[in-house]
Amino acid sequence: MTQVLVLVDHVDGQVRKTTFELLTLAARLGEPAAVFIGDGLDAATGALGEYGAQTIYAVSGADIDDYLVAPVAEVLAQLVESAAPAAVLVSSSAHGKEIAARLAIKTGSGLITDAIDVRAGDGGVETTQSVFAGSYTVDSRVTHGTPIITVKPNSCAPEQRSRQAEVQQTDVQISDGAKAAKITERREKQATGRPELTEAAIVVSGGRGTSGDFGPVESLADALGAAVGASRAAVDAGWYPHTSQVGQTGKQVSPQLYVACGISGAIQHRAGMQTSKTIIAVNKDEEAPIFELVDFGVIGDLFEVLPQTTDAVNARKG
Repeated sequence: MTQVLVLVDHVDGQVRKTTFELLTLAARLGEPAAVFIGDGLDAATGALGEYGAQTIYAVSGADIDDYLVAPVAEVLAQLVESAAPAAVLVSSSAHGKEIAARLAIKTGSGLITDAIDVRAGDGGVETTQSVFAGSYTVDSRVTHGTPIITVKPNSCAPEQRSRQAEVQQTDVQISDGAKAAKITERREKQATGRPELTEAAIVVSGGRGTSGDFGPVESLADALGAAVGASRAAVDAGWYPHTSQVGQTGKQVSPQLYVACGISGAIQHRAGMQTSKTIIAVNKDEEAPIFELVDFGVIGDLFEVLPQTTDAVNARKG
């Protein structure tokens, strides 16, 4: 069976959920093969095998870790040449999409970004793709070279397929050109106890209607076990960190449930969340554009609605 390469997204061996989703999709196309770059392989091997990886290509060395995306693209390009995979799957983050774009150029292959489904078809690997800022979905396939596909987080539920993964230590040659941009400093992100925004199954976001008070938004998010997002207006006002911005110029999310609180629903924000499975909005303005998009809408003051909702959720949990 032909291999399907999956680039492992991890931090010191702690594998992110998006990788398990990619391994699940890879199993539809062929034999899942994980590409692990960096340190922490021992911690990751069991988890990768549990979600179906039959082979783990392990690549280590400061020549990769100390630089930006170019060395990773070179690693994948060399593996594509040696393994001749049916496809390469990468998480659809800003980091992942740059790697995929460089890989497509190096291998002379077609690239599909922001796929929300991947499957085997009569014409080869087929995808459903989110395009035009999430306004449309189209069915697409690569017609030249090895399909390079970036997949949005939460596009499928990870499926456990327990296997004993075979680890293959892989030596690669990194060119001097790939080392032109070097990482000079790393800082650990401050822990909030909440899930990562792009990986969360539930996201509660606040906008201009919060007037800078994200307390009710955070309380509801914590009750639901959700991540906290923010609109561009809230971020530009300095009310919430830029790393939490949802939108065309922020992060694109596709959770099972998205709750928009005090957000008008401008196209810039909608582009980052309208592929969410279920959308709920709370807004005082009954004419707000967000209500055109939602599954459920509440016309009311978020400072009254959210605390009541939080209390009801906590009561159910208790």
